[in-house]
Amino acid sequence: MRRFVLDTSVFTNPHVFGQFGEDPQEGLQTFLRLAQRCPAEFYMPLSVYEEFRTMRDLEELAADFETVVWIRSPRRFTLTIPSDILYEFIDEVRRRIDRGLRIAEEHTKRAGAAANMPPEIITQLRERFREAMRKGLVDSREDVDAVLLALELDAELASADQGMRKLGNRMGIKLVTADYLRRVMENLAEAESARGSGD
Repeated sequence: MRRFVLDTSVFTNPHVFGQFGEDPQEGLQTFLRLAQRCPAEFYMPLSVYEEFRTMRDLEELAADFETVVWIRSPRRFTLTIPSDILYEFIDEVRRRIDRGLRIAEEHTKRAGAAANMPPEIITQLRERFREAMRKGLVDSREDVDAVLLALELDAELASADQGMRKLGNRMGIKLVTADYLRRVMENLAEAESARGSGD
């Protein structure tokens, strides 16, 4: 049986979540219906689930969600990862800090040259700094929990977060493209139905 570890991006990224429905409530209900028919197990670490609940009102669907999605954290104290992954992460963080500093210096010079600093300069600084520092990098405990749980369970990581996908790939974790998750679930349900009718 296939296993999937779900990241919040499956339910909060508009591009990804749109495959399930027009609005968050409808989309979540569609996901839950498909998950019940799909011969697969779905997991979400507690930290990710708590983060998700701050982003979406789950009160009406929380029990249904917890019926089809196992809420389970990775066993952090027993998991081991290669030290090479840690060293690469440190090198990546150092490169990003240097890049962020160069962006800050460039914007400081631009601001110094401007008589009246336009607000666009600060906006550009924020956007470029965020891009340099965070894009493609695992930068939260929730992200790490999801990657580690996928590693521990030998599950497929369903996420639109490029940093999580990059780390998961480096660690040999199976990945499913979040944009295709609905179709993957439908394919699995159809295959199960065909097997059942063939008996």
